[in-house]
Amino acid sequence: MRMLKKCCQARSIMARIAVTDGMATNAVDKLRDAGHIVDLAPASLDGFDAVVIRSATKMTAEAIAAAPSLRLIGRAGVGVDNIDLSAATAAGILVCNTPGSSTHSVVEMTIGHLLTSVRHLATGDRDLRAGNWTKKALKGSELAGKRIGFIGFGRIAQGVGRVAQTIGMELHGFDPYLPDVVWEQENCTQHTDVNTLFETCTHIAVHCNLTDETHHLVNAETLASMPGVGADGIACGNHLVSCARGGIVDESAVLDALNDGTLASCALDVFEVEPATGNPLLQHPNFHGTPHIAAATLEAQGRIGIEMADLLIGFFAGTTPRSVVNRDVLD
Repeated sequence: MRMLKKCCQARSIMARIAVTDGMATNAVDKLRDAGHIVDLAPASLDGFDAVVIRSATKMTAEAIAAAPSLRLIGRAGVGVDNIDLSAATAAGILVCNTPGSSTHSVVEMTIGHLLTSVRHLATGDRDLRAGNWTKKALKGSELAGKRIGFIGFGRIAQGVGRVAQTIGMELHGFDPYLPDVVWEQENCTQHTDVNTLFETCTHIAVHCNLTDETHHLVNAETLASMPGVGADGIACGNHLVSCARGGIVDESAVLDALNDGTLASCALDVFEVEPATGNPLLQHPNFHGTPHIAAATLEAQGRIGIEMADLLIGFFAGTTPRSVVNRDVLD
């Protein structure tokens, strides 16, 4: 492992910062006011001290090798599955994200998808646009009285959980990396086996990172074990929502489950292959989706930009960011 590249002296230095996927104007202005050079349309990353990316840019080992002067990769958002962390660490490059800025936006999107699923909001709209008045066919179910299971129970899931409890849902979760005290604080039943989570809950919300461990964690076997009947005795069917990362959900298994009735609905904001145009799920009447926009609110984008700008300004002034993802590079 290479040591962290020397990035700053006792005083701030001027840095060249590439922004590949856009950044809020006030955040760009803040970086420039601090004396840094910001390029919003870089032809390459060669010669830059830092790069700010979102989900569209892929920082592969090859891309990292082609930018030998990089000292920091800033992920404006949460997920870092589009960054080769091993290659960055080996090159002595810090990888940092902005984990808190989009939390509320993703919480609201998850709740929106849950409500849309159980009350047929997307289906009703499509029917109306097609000239069909399907009032009798679209009897929904309530979220109140049902058990919601969280795969991953970090900031976003906990936020969803608080709203869900207000609605009247019972919380269950699987997260082997979470301190025990959190489960009691959030009034959430802890499951040490993901299979028991599916066996217990009619509503599943995915909020974990995509790793080798979580790839296709939601699959034909886990979906088939869901109860279909809520804790209140109502045959509400099974519902799946994911605003996390594509690849955690086996989309082929989901399509089969929708076709055979194992799932009453599925809502995805993220897909294994994006853009997801042409995905067969889009043709199923009990599926609705959004194009990876859970964090795409005016408020979140503003917070993300300022958080990233502050992180970069601090880094080039000699401060180690709090949100370092590959902390091994600091050893």
